Amino acid sequence: MADHLDKPTSTHEAAPQADTRAAEGDPASAPGAPRPTGHRWLRRFLLPMAALLALMLAVPPVLDALVTESTARAVANGIEDVEPKPVALLLGTARRTLAGKPNAFYQARIEAAAALFHSGKVQGILVSGDNATRWYNEPIAMQKDLIAAGVPADFITLDYAGFRTLDSVVRAKEVFGQQHLIVVSQRFHAERAIFLARHYGIDASGLAARDPDNIGMLSVRAREVFARVAAVLDIVTGRAPKFLGKPETVRLRDPIADDAA
Repeated sequence: MADHLDKPTSTHEAAPQADTRAAEGDPASAPGAPRPTGHRWLRRFLLPMAALLALMLAVPPVLDALVTESTARAVANGIEDVEPKPVALLLGTARRTLAGKPNAFYQARIEAAAALFHSGKVQGILVSGDNATRWYNEPIAMQKDLIAAGVPADFITLDYAGFRTLDSVVRAKEVFGQQHLIVVSQRFHAERAIFLARHYGIDASGLAARDPDNIGMLSVRAREVFARVAAVLDIVTGRAPKFLGKPETVRLRDPIADDAA
């Protein structure tokens, strides 16, 4: 009798437990239910994204070092170390800053280009800068200041479509017919210009204009890193200057007559 009474009681107690698990949606109660896979999602998506981010952060300094390593020896710190070439390519910048103050980078470039001409290391200066609007004209401003520094206007040639360093370099060859150039700018900028020039088959070296003493160079140098990334991308993608146009002549003094004088 005891065995008979125990069986219904055991069956009655087990049933609600099974129903409760099913009602609560317990994943373990479903036959063949998969285990949680959150860690697999992390490995599959987050880890590759982290690797890509690390690669993106590493690329700019690597390209920056590549440009410096390949061009640093081509940029002279003083005129006495410059190997003569017919033309100096003076890279444009604004005469004044956005705050309306004199631009120390501009003045240093004017001084370096004028000294280079007076030394006899070049026979003419090609000034390449931005003339995007009628109210902003880097080449004309630089021409005036070069003349004020004693460079005759006859030996200053203006390139009004030097909107970017790439444009200035390529146009120097394709429009103005120059295969040999001395780039005049601050060292960090001259290195980038020489890097581009060599890619386009130009025999380029440089003269480093002085860096301003009163300007934080850290932010300037940080922007240059990304400018160099853009320069490499320009080469990879085959980007062309905004404008080319008809060939033009760079006006040069006669080196023989200059020596005789």
